Parts: sequence; C-alpha cells; structure tokens
Amino acid sequence: MSHQTLRSALAIGLTLAVALLAAPDGLRAAEGDLDLPGVDGGRLTAKDLAAGDTVIVVWASWSPRGRDLGERVQAIAARWGKRARVVTVNFQESPAKAREFARAQKLEVPVYLDRDTLFAKRYTVTSLPFLVVVRSGETAFAGKLPADADAAIGQALR
Repeated sequence: MSHQTLRSALAIGLTLAVALLAAPDGLRAAEGDLDLPGVDGGRLTAKDLAAGDTVIVVWASWSPRGRDLGERVQAIAARWGKRARVVTVNFQESPAKAREFARAQKLEVPVYLDRDTLFAKRYTVTSLPFLVVVRSGETAFAGKLPADADAAIGQALR
C-alpha cells in the first residue's frame, strides 16, 4: 500500500469515526426509527418500509439531473405501481421548495422530506437522483437512478 493510499484510508477512517461519535442518536434513528413527513401530509416510516415492497426516488430541486424527474418517476409509477409502493424523498429542502418543485414536475406520487439526512445516511445516497428499492424492510437496490430504471427495479423485485 502506498503512503498516499494509507494516508487517504486513515483520513476516511477518522472522518467516519468522528461522525459516529458526533451523532450516535441520529445513527440509532437511522437504524430503525425512520420517520419522514410528507409534504402533503402522511409519513413514511421504517414500519412502512418493512411492510411490502417500496420503490423510492431521492431527489433535490437543485440537482441538474432532476430536470425530467417527474416524467421518469411517473413512468416508474405506471410500470411498478401495482407491484410496489412508489414514492419520492426530497433531500434537505424546505417543504415549500419540495412542494413547488413536485408540482412543477407533475409528480403524482407521495413526496417525503429527508430534512435531517437520516434517510440519505441509511441508504448511502451518493448522487441525485438516487433509486432505492426496499423489499419487506431489506434493501434490494440502492444506487444512482439508472437510465433503464425498469431493469434495476425488475431485478430487485424478483
């Protein structure tokens, strides 16, 4: 292992250790107490995700790759809505901003708010938009929303 690689690994390890020490309550909540408010009411909880299959698209209005989000999510809902619950999660924006963007995109699925990033941490959201498929509480897929979302969702819901 090179000196530079070792230094990078140590820096990453130190960063993770500090994060674990700084927010133990938040990490505990991410493990089982997930509870996201909906922009138009309702909540998405860990208990909801444990009951059946759920397809989740995570987004933020500021992401340049979210310009066709409504079209993509509606296609997912049309294709998979009878097989799984289809919802979206807004990453760290105000309810008003999320609601405004969702209406402009003509999202017809529930929108939940991840204001404290517990959802993003739990599913290791690394890019936006991001796709998560949960089967009875277990993560079946988590990654960048692919161009061919149907293939990824179909594989995850087998």
